[in-house]
This record gives sequence, structure tokens and C-alpha cells, in this order.
Amino acid sequence: MTNCKKQISSAAIAAPNNYLVVNGNIAVGDSTTISLSRTVNLSGKVNSNPELNAKVSIEGSQGGNYSLTASKNGNYVSAALNLSSSQTYRLKIVTADGKQYASDFVPVKNSPPIDTINYAIQSNGIQVKVNTHDPANNTHYYRWEYTETYIIHSMYYSNYMEVNHDTTAIRPADKQIYQCWVSDTSSTIVLGSSAKLAQDIISEQPVIAIPSSAEKLHIRYSIMLKQYALTTDAFNYFTLLKKNTEQLGSIFDAQPSELSGNIHCLSNPAEPVIGYVTVGAVAKQRIFIDNKDLPAWTPDLPGKNCQLDTLRYVFLIPKSSPPQLIYYVKEYIYTDAEIPIDIVGSYPDGGFTAAFPYCVDCTLRGVNKPPSFWK
Repeated sequence: MTNCKKQISSAAIAAPNNYLVVNGNIAVGDSTTISLSRTVNLSGKVNSNPELNAKVSIEGSQGGNYSLTASKNGNYVSAALNLSSSQTYRLKIVTADGKQYASDFVPVKNSPPIDTINYAIQSNGIQVKVNTHDPANNTHYYRWEYTETYIIHSMYYSNYMEVNHDTTAIRPADKQIYQCWVSDTSSTIVLGSSAKLAQDIISEQPVIAIPSSAEKLHIRYSIMLKQYALTTDAFNYFTLLKKNTEQLGSIFDAQPSELSGNIHCLSNPAEPVIGYVTVGAVAKQRIFIDNKDLPAWTPDLPGKNCQLDTLRYVFLIPKSSPPQLIYYVKEYIYTDAEIPIDIVGSYPDGGFTAAFPYCVDCTLRGVNKPPSFWK
């Protein structure tokens, strides 16, 4: 294989580009969220570049114009829209620098309901699956996105907290940092097709595999699944995008191919635009999975190497001459270098057990209030 190796210049990869990336579905009967960003260079330090202060609207082929409101991080949101299936719709974008973009007019393609979401227990984890069907035999092409939400626990429960960097107090219940909820969005493209089947049925379609050691299965896990119906062109686009982003890396994988979406720069037709806008009602369903319903797997927890320290108010270094004192509580707890857990003794010889924040404070990774859907 040595004769097949060739050094490839990274100049093309490092060359500056600033292409618009459009992600989202024009939702029927629900609010629409469109995400705008710019491409970033692999050689750069920035990994996210949201497109801010744009004007985004939805236009119907037979009339009707609906403006979206700028949210945060390059997201643009509309109220619930009752769009007509007899029209086609397109997305229009005017960026802050005046450039105009528009998608093709796209037909409404409503998703049928999700029948069920289930999971299969395997030797190395679980596989979440979805079932759906279209009795009208009219969908054939499907795409799924999901949001995972799960409970995490800190390695230690903190009963105390520092106050104003000069004292401590008992931690109230509304400031607990032991149990949090973490949410992650799907990072892979999940597609399914019944086009080659006699009936429009998707059966036991894999959505996500979760390893047995995953922290997200340690206590309680939930997944919200969104199901989209696609046109043939949209399905082909997402299939190619999946190959280009997920199935590259070895000589046996598919080679990267040029992506051609349905969004164009009206100001400069030669400028590439990345993304594919779809239109239609989205089907949604959520399930919960409790750890007690799974095998007794051992989780690989991020805080497994955490250790407790005992920090005294005043510590005399043994045999020091002249006597040297260390004020551990002041130096570590009052500065938030460590978080107090339990009290040990009283001043001046006593202090607190404590640990580093990542061992104690779950809000570094999640939120300490349950989401509204949690039950």
C-alpha cells in the first residue's frame, strides 16, 4: 500500500470560504425553526459560525408571506402556520450584508403518525427503533431527528455552598447541584424508505444505538423522535449528505460527491449554498427508558476518578519554623476552586470535605430543573 500513498495539500481545505448553510423544515400546523450558519475552515479555531441579523420569510406560490423572528445562535422562528397543501412554498433569506437567497418552491409533504417507538436490549447496549406506515401508500421516504434527555448525578452531594466568597451556608433545595437533566440533539442522519415494498410500511427502523456503558442509561433516559416525509429529491439529497459526512474514512467507503441542494444565492448564482428545505407536518413521539428495566450494566461515569479532600479552616504545617499556617477553606472554597460537601468539626481546626466542581456541580453539564415533559 505504500505506493498508493500520496501527500495531499490541505490548501483547498484551509482556503477561506464563507458559504451559507440552511437547515430546517417549514412546518405545517406548528412553529417553524430555520437555522442559518456559515461554513468554517477545518484549519481554523472557530467551529460554529451562526448567521445573525438576517431577514427570513416563507412565501407561498399562490400568495401569503410569513416572516420569521430572529432567536439566538442563528435560529429564526415563526408562529404556528396553517399552510395549504394545495400550494408550494419556498424560503427567502436576506442576510445582513444584503445578499438574497431563496429555495425552490417545495410541495407540502405531511408525515404520517409514528406508530410506535421501542427498544431492543442487546449484549452491548440498546437499539432504539421506530415503526410507522402510510395507509395511503404515498410517503415512501422518511427522515428522523431526535432529542435525547437524561438524568445525570454528580459524584458527591453538596450540602453546603460558599456565599459572597467569605463564608458558607447550608445549600437550599432550589440550589441543589446533584441531579441534572442533559439534552443532546441527533448528530447523524437517519433515513428510511419503503419505495421498494408493496406497502408503505417502515418496520423496526434503527434510530440510535446506545452502548451499555453510556451514562445516559444510568438513571432515566428519554428520546423525542421527529419524523419527516420527504420527496424523492430530498431523500436523494440527504442520502448523499449522509454518505459524505458519515461514511468516509477508508478506501472501501463511498467517495465524496458534490451536494446539490434546493437553495440558491439570487445575488450570485455561482455561490454555493448548503442545505435542503422541506415542507410538511412533522410527526412526534416520546418514550422513557428507566435503568431498572435494563440489565445491571456498569456505567462509565465521567467522575469515576474524583476524590474527596478535607479542607480545614486553619492548618499548621507540622514542624514549620517559624509556624506556617494554611487557610484551606479561604483559599479553595471561598474562591470556588472546590465545592464544599459536608462540614467536619468546627473552627479553627475543622473545615469541610470538598471536591473539584466537575465532581460536584452537575449544572456544568445540564440544568437542575426538570423539563416540562418530564414525568
